[in-house]
Amino acid sequence: MDLSKKTLENGNSQAMPELYPLRFKPIYKQYVWGGWKLAGLLKRPIPHDELFAESWEVCDHGEDQSVVDGGSLSGMTLHELVEKYGRRLLGDVACGNRFPLLMKYLDATQNLSVQVHPDDDMAARLDPPDLGKTEAWYVLAAVPGSVIYAGLRQGVDLATFARAIKQGECEECLHYFEAQRGDCILIPSGTVHALGAGILVAEIQQSSDTTFRLFDWNRLGTDGRPRELHIEQGLAAIDFERGPISPIRHPVNHEDDSVNLISSDKFSLERHPLMSPRELGGDGRFHILTVVDGSVSIEGAHGSGNLNCGQTMLLPAQIPAVRCIPCPDAVVLDVFVES
Repeated sequence: MDLSKKTLENGNSQAMPELYPLRFKPIYKQYVWGGWKLAGLLKRPIPHDELFAESWEVCDHGEDQSVVDGGSLSGMTLHELVEKYGRRLLGDVACGNRFPLLMKYLDATQNLSVQVHPDDDMAARLDPPDLGKTEAWYVLAAVPGSVIYAGLRQGVDLATFARAIKQGECEECLHYFEAQRGDCILIPSGTVHALGAGILVAEIQQSSDTTFRLFDWNRLGTDGRPRELHIEQGLAAIDFERGPISPIRHPVNHEDDSVNLISSDKFSLERHPLMSPRELGGDGRFHILTVVDGSVSIEGAHGSGNLNCGQTMLLPAQIPAVRCIPCPDAVVLDVFVES
């Protein structure tokens, strides 16, 4: 992207680079359940003969740091941006000293483990402390028959589920549905869940990497041993009052009609099918834009550039709105936090 090199002057007359739409270098993760869709469907420049499970697009979590790719801020980490720019980057979001969300793509060639994430209170008591993890998936592709496990079946309580895990019958307690392209699923912290084999999703979540595995389908890790389970912690983290979770479904045709998919206290998610240009951002909040179908040209006061399917951009809260021009049509997800 062709970005401006203009600067702003602060009270000490020291030049500070101006904020602009930010692209980051992806952080790739290789896990036993990964596949080839990141290189294939999303056309990532990674080896086609290796399994890649995740691409972290926007991340400020410990040593995992998104690094700016392009413009006058190139090479800075997202954490450094948060510390340097504060509200100019984040808006009025209260998030401590780090970026509050993590955006990634996941390619599940095998089932992910049956797992649960803690809420904020439980995560704060861990060593080291972390945020809780509420997350949402948006399905880009799903092979016929692939399923998503989301929540426990009605009537499953702590004693029932603990017994099922011990007897190797965990799956019988899980609610599931067949995945469809365009599905959106909100997984609040405390919800038992698993992404099934054959699915490619965009995931937005709290900036946390705390996962309690309850069942791992009896498979072996890359070291030839079973992966660690966290049954005691996981059972303590589950909200047994929640029950089954159903997908949020809307037509995936490119009608120029935006939809609010999720409004929660952790983040909001909007889906913008574009057949004509639309302005996004510019409202005093940061926005994460990611293209889940087609491609768009982004134009604004700081230059222009393209976002293809699977590519992501962070709009700082301070900057004016950008104009998203579909080429010739596209679907853009827009993630933000209500202040």
